[in-house]
Amino acid sequence: MLVVIPCLIYRKTGFIGPKGQRIFLLLRGVLGSTAMILLYYAFQATSLADATVITFSSPVFTSIFAWIFLKEKYSPWDALFTAFTITGVILIVRPPFLFGASAAGTDESYSVHLKGTFAAVAHAVFAAVTMVIIRKMGKSVDYFLSIWYYVVLGLLESVIVLFIIGEWSLPYCGLDRLFLILIGLFGLGGQVFLTKALQIEKASPVAIMRTMDVVFAFIFQIIFFNDMPTWWTVGGALCVVASSTGAAIRKWCQSSK
Repeated sequence: MLVVIPCLIYRKTGFIGPKGQRIFLLLRGVLGSTAMILLYYAFQATSLADATVITFSSPVFTSIFAWIFLKEKYSPWDALFTAFTITGVILIVRPPFLFGASAAGTDESYSVHLKGTFAAVAHAVFAAVTMVIIRKMGKSVDYFLSIWYYVVLGLLESVIVLFIIGEWSLPYCGLDRLFLILIGLFGLGGQVFLTKALQIEKASPVAIMRTMDVVFAFIFQIIFFNDMPTWWTVGGALCVVASSTGAAIRKWCQSSK
């Protein structure tokens, strides 16, 4: 909020938004923040691999919702690129329910693991609907205003949930507080670029390109943790990059006609 408020004042967009778009802004804020809460819960309740691969099924839901609500064309090429991307993500994270428990062990009880799995699926659905809503608003709403609704409603929703479950507390001193600040700053940067991307590009290609998050995650894993990826990871990364490159080339060919 501290970063977005000066941007809104500088851009003179106001804090409420156009009258006809306010319902979409409210939905974007509520669904977007709910998706983020579900994502963090999924990472805590189930294995990182399971949660990651399930949440990155979001492009599939985005393409379907964009086809239903925005009447965007869903061609066989889109289906192929989406399938290729999901295949790559699965190869990268190697979820235990497909590759066996030895691929990424989990110690949680089955009930907790199941709750985490459902949370990850719900995140994918909510994130997909959020992308479609942002695309629906288009350039009629400043992308910083869209983020403003996200942070305000996300703050209110988080505070309410924390008080309901009785988990409200201050973080520990030292690195914990620094990491939380960095999460906020980098998360804001991601929201700014994602919202801007959805204003100038169709929802489905943006969702597919977001799967590059997995590739970058493994690059940072090597740089910061000196943890070399397996050949499964390399194969999955190639699938994701090939899919993203193919979608970009197809878009360029269509625009050049």
